[in-house]
Amino acid sequence: MAKDILRKPGGFMDTFVYKPGHDKKNTHYCPGCGHGILHKLIAEALEDLGVADRTIMISPVGCSVFVYYYFATGNIQVAHGRAPAVATGLKRANPDSIVISYQGDGDLAAIGGNNILQAANRGENITVFFVNNAIYGMTGGQMAPTTLVGQKTMTSPYGRSVENEGHPIKIVELLNALESPAYLERTTLEDSKNIAKTRKAVRKAIQCQIDGKGFSLVEVLAMCPSQWRVSPVESKKWITDNMVPYFTPGVKRDVIDEREGYYPERPEIGSETILELLGLRKEKLFRDRSMSDVPEKYRNPQIKVAGFGGQGVLLLGQTLAEAGMRYGWNVSWIPSYGPEMRGGTANCQVNISEGPIGSPVVDFPTILVALNKPSLDKFEESVQPGGIIFYNTSMIDRKPARTDVEVIGVPFSEIADELGNLRFANMVVVGSILAKTKLIEMDIVKDALAEVIHHKKFIEPNIVAIERGASAV
Repeated sequence: MAKDILRKPGGFMDTFVYKPGHDKKNTHYCPGCGHGILHKLIAEALEDLGVADRTIMISPVGCSVFVYYYFATGNIQVAHGRAPAVATGLKRANPDSIVISYQGDGDLAAIGGNNILQAANRGENITVFFVNNAIYGMTGGQMAPTTLVGQKTMTSPYGRSVENEGHPIKIVELLNALESPAYLERTTLEDSKNIAKTRKAVRKAIQCQIDGKGFSLVEVLAMCPSQWRVSPVESKKWITDNMVPYFTPGVKRDVIDEREGYYPERPEIGSETILELLGLRKEKLFRDRSMSDVPEKYRNPQIKVAGFGGQGVLLLGQTLAEAGMRYGWNVSWIPSYGPEMRGGTANCQVNISEGPIGSPVVDFPTILVALNKPSLDKFEESVQPGGIIFYNTSMIDRKPARTDVEVIGVPFSEIADELGNLRFANMVVVGSILAKTKLIEMDIVKDALAEVIHHKKFIEPNIVAIERGASAV
């Protein structure tokens, strides 16, 4: 006997997790919002076409940003308007992936206008879903590039006027003037008939990419009752009465069947090729060393260095990463600092690994360097059990409270002051880390300094600081 099974599409996550400890089974979108409907159509298509496991969803700023809460795919959040540029890089680097850019009108048609235009003009083999609700939905209901003439918004309280703000931008028609796009269509979501048309368009756009036919974009006229200041039921009629007459639905370009599929091969670029392109020789740059030469508990460290701006936090991390790279290990280094680098808080995150690095972010370090008390207070609890905390006893008047980590207290600032410059404190730290972990050999660090320190006259004093830090530990 046949049995209906009601479940979420396989392209969706089982549980929507907004933040740790806050699990929900429903979406966060406002009642009547069109995003949830379109999400479901995309998730169903990804499952039915069998590509969810190789799909990367890209979401920028706006209501579109929450895509990563829902889709059981790869997810990347990007800066406002930049999704097509990031999608281009991802697709070219991973031609077997299915790359979907999910954008709203305040994003794609405004700050991202040039990005979408250039990606379409190049015919990038990506799929774009463009949600057009004629307003900035997330940030308070400001006028968008697609806001209709006469439509009142937070920033056009008397209604949009052609004389002052110009005509609303018709993105699909604009892109249709280009030669490269393979498939362009505009659909709506206000009733079941049009939802079915959108479902078909979504599948066709994704299939276009699967078949290597080039750039595809589906513009979807969607409801935004919260910012239109109407009820969910009234919002559907608002689309029919106001948006459809100007943004006419339909297929604007479909040359899929006329094109040959293009399947670029993934280039095999190893370290030797990269070195050759950079004009470097392996024997000059690298020294063969296995991470097995390092004490087991100090291998593949995840390092967080934190302190005040001006303490050399970022340079400290760069030195460690540069030195690790000279063994042929994988490294990453990312900085984080306040608006005022000098005197503001700063930290950097460093990974040094013999294997691949999944993410450059270090939320739970195995090594924490705290150069001031606020840094110790903030990051002490995040250190992994069995890790190490190096703390600056010159500026921190308490010992770390953790008993499940190693604690190394060194007067980094005092030692630097004895050497004639407080700015050498960061290299005192480097020496302490080397002496404790045996991760990197001293001569390799000295070579790395020549790369990260631009004024060569400071190299020798920094080497002295490294040696003092090593002897202190």
